[in-house]
Amino acid sequence: MGVLNVTPDSFSDGGRFQTLDDAVRRAVQMQAEGADIVDVGGESTRPGAEPVSVEQELDRVVPVIEALRRETDLPVSVDTSKAAVMRAAVSAGAGMINDVQALRGPGALEVAAELQVPVCLMHMQGEPRTMQSAPQYRDVVADVLQFLQARIDAAVAAGVQHSALVVDPGFGFGKTLEHNLDLLRGLPAFQSLGCPVLAGLSRKSMLGALTGRPTDQRLAGSLA
Repeated sequence: MGVLNVTPDSFSDGGRFQTLDDAVRRAVQMQAEGADIVDVGGESTRPGAEPVSVEQELDRVVPVIEALRRETDLPVSVDTSKAAVMRAAVSAGAGMINDVQALRGPGALEVAAELQVPVCLMHMQGEPRTMQSAPQYRDVVADVLQFLQARIDAAVAAGVQHSALVVDPGFGFGKTLEHNLDLLRGLPAFQSLGCPVLAGLSRKSMLGALTGRPTDQRLAGSLA
């Protein structure tokens, strides 16, 4: 999965791909480098990020998704937690929803069931603005598994097909370095949920702590 942030404030590439030409050019480059899908996000979820309005997010992601579907054959997912953005993005050509809130936002479960596209359910403790303020767990692997199972159950009850669900333990979202390393060691346990597992490590601070490298030199540690 290639990550395309069309935001001014994402931690790794904020502000670099805000024009349509730049965004399409970057997506084509990622496809040439081996990406099977590109994930378009219009709201930063970095630690400390402030929320944006539905209108801002729509203005950022819909034109980019339309351009990617028009000018490339690369599948597109949309990184959003807002029901209105999910609907508009899928209408524009996105084939997957990647939700850091795991369909907990107003109307998200209902819209996901209506759209019938694959959905990635991610775990996050708290919300981006405060999630790194002393996160705590009884047992991080067990707690995240329990959360994701509950969200799977809620999605299926709302009408989302179990076969359409993907789970993401949420590396770096309300976790310390030790929590992240415990999750990495415990990653095989997530197969018990019966869904594909998406691990989003892309240049995150845990890689910086382990390698001593700045953000723009962490890509190798994100690829597997």
